[in-house]
Parts: sequence; C-alpha cells; structure tokens
Amino acid sequence: MHRITRAIRTQTERTNEMEHSTPMFLTSSFCFDDAEDMRAAFADESDDNIYSRFSNPNVKEFTDKMVALEGAEAGYATASGMSAVFGSFMALLKKGDHLLCCSSIFGSTHTVIKKYLPNFGIGYTYVPADKPEEWEAAIKPDTKMIYLETPTNPGLDIIDLEFAGALAKKHNVLLSVDNCFATPLAQRPVDFGADIVVHSATKWLDGQGRVLGGVVVGKKELINDIYLFCRSTGPALSPFNAWVLSKSLETLDVRMERHSKNALFIATKLEGHEKLSSIRYPFLKSHPQHEIAVKQMQSGGGIVCFELKGGLEAGRNFLNSLKILSLTANLGDTRSIASHPASTTHAKLTEEERQAVNITPGLIRISVGLEHQEDILDDILQALEA
Repeated sequence: MHRITRAIRTQTERTNEMEHSTPMFLTSSFCFDDAEDMRAAFADESDDNIYSRFSNPNVKEFTDKMVALEGAEAGYATASGMSAVFGSFMALLKKGDHLLCCSSIFGSTHTVIKKYLPNFGIGYTYVPADKPEEWEAAIKPDTKMIYLETPTNPGLDIIDLEFAGALAKKHNVLLSVDNCFATPLAQRPVDFGADIVVHSATKWLDGQGRVLGGVVVGKKELINDIYLFCRSTGPALSPFNAWVLSKSLETLDVRMERHSKNALFIATKLEGHEKLSSIRYPFLKSHPQHEIAVKQMQSGGGIVCFELKGGLEAGRNFLNSLKILSLTANLGDTRSIASHPASTTHAKLTEEERQAVNITPGLIRISVGLEHQEDILDDILQALEA
C-alpha cells in the first residue's frame, strides 16, 4: 500500500467489540495470565506490553504510522518534540563526542546544545546553514553526529539533504534531521541518507493545536538505543495524546496540501510589497535555495517569513494590528499564527547569535492555516498598512 494509505489503515489492536476506530488504552500497566508470561515480558522474550512508559497500543499505532510515512525501520514516540531531540542526543552521544550542527535551529534546541550538552562532555560546532562548503572543514576526528533542520526555523534556509547524506557517509558519522517544518509528506530525509529523523508532533502532525508530542524514527539499532534511554528516563508519550496524533495522521496529506497551497498564495501575493524588505518561502523562485527545495521537497510547506522595513517597532505594530491571525507560541495549526522570533522563540539567543542566523528585529514568521486564503491575505495586508 501507498504510505498515505498505510497512515490511514494501520491499526494496532482491536478488542472483542471489533470497533472500527482504535480505542484508547488509558492504562498505566498491563496484566499477565501467569508468572511465566510476566517473566518472559520482563526478560524481553515477548512483545507483551508491561507498562505505558515502555509501550502502549496507542503509542505503537502512532509510531508505526510515522515509520511508514518516513520510510524508516523503527521509531519511538516521546512526550514532546524537545524530548525527542534531547533523547536522541543523550542516547547516541557520549563524553568526548563532537556534534556538528547547522547554526539556524529552534531556540530550545540551541539551548540544549550550548548550555547542557557540554555538561556531559559533548562538544559542538555550529556551521552556517547557507554555507555548506564550510561543513566538511568543521568535522573533527571525534565528530559523531551531524544535526540539521531543513527548512530551518525560522529563516527557512534549505539544506541540501543529498549533500548532507553524502558528507555523513564519507566521514562515517550519524546524520540526524529535524523534519518538523516539512513533514514526511513534503520530504523524507531517510531517502537521502539520514540515520535519524525527529519531529515535534505538536506542530503539523497534530495540526489542530491540541496536544504535545514528539517522535524519532530511523535505523532500528539506533532507535533501540533511544528507546532504552527514554524507557529509563521517562519522557513517554501519553496514550491519549498518541490516540489523538494517530487520528491526526489520517488527515495529514489533505491538510498539508491546503497549508502549502495557501502559503504559496500568500508568499506570491506579498512578494515585492513596499513595507517588506524581503520575503522567504521555499517554492518562491526568489528563494536563494529554490533549486534545492524543488529537488528534495514535494511542496513548500506551510511557513512564510518576511522582514519588515521598520524593524522591531514595525514588527510589534504589525502583530498588534492583526485581527484574524493568532498570536501564540505554536505553529502548524488549522488557524494561521503570526510570531516575532526575536522576542519569543529565539529571545534567549544573544543579538550576535540572532544576527548570525538572520533573525532580525523585524522578522515575522507566519504559520499559514486552513482558513480561506483571501481572508489570511487580507488580514496580513491590513496589518501591514497599519
């Protein structure tokens, strides 16, 4: 079956009631028929569920769907996107290892890499997302992993996954890709050699701003290491959230088609606006990495970002003038969302660090929703005039 069909038709378990929709398994633990069955489960000699921190039918169904969508071997779901990122770092990196990372990444990921990984003796080097020619020179003998986002958050830089996969293979290092902005419907990093793919399921995968969740998929042996680390440290996805996310994946294809169509419409209409000094969307021909985007992506995704000429004050006035778009700490919702990265998601970076990744005072990020595209555009235009 096509992976989209598998995302709809994968069902982990039915009860004796033979329900069409998967029920919720809201239980902390699972029972055994006898002592031998229980012993075998704890000895990893069976696939029986033991405890929902380890495994749960709802979590398994969501994870199986993500594995199918990403074309991976295995997966593990977590309580949030950041627990997926941190869990993959801690399970696969050790004291003395070096991490090579693109400089344009989510603010919390930056905090983990800069503030906490060094506490465990893990070093790092940032390389510009838009200057891949500098990457190979930054690889050290102790480099264990390359970590990147594409499209990047929030500047929408596009990194050539074919290049990154070849570089990782050449130097025998792991390649981990945050695929949150694109989703597996727009691109599949595994097809380009990624060993690990992480998602904040809170965003497009849920798509309606209801629950938190994360997931990491990839090669079976690597996922097993991540599973063992997370099983012991506890960032497990709740069965209820997993049930919601699994249902959400059944509509991901049609939702992302609309998000991407709306986003391209908005970006095209705003290009050249007198109040903007620049605008970025991967499928605009003016995007500096447009050729890479159309090579590796099926669509441009649902994020548009632009730079207001008036800087910080203009950015605040724009947000305060919006009448439809939401101001909230999220993206990937049915409802369009506007945010100001310099004062929110990337506020903890220094001004120098923000400038290095093109997060300027006037940068606005729009998560384009499912409203009628003319209504989204009209609200942005009236806010720009205000």
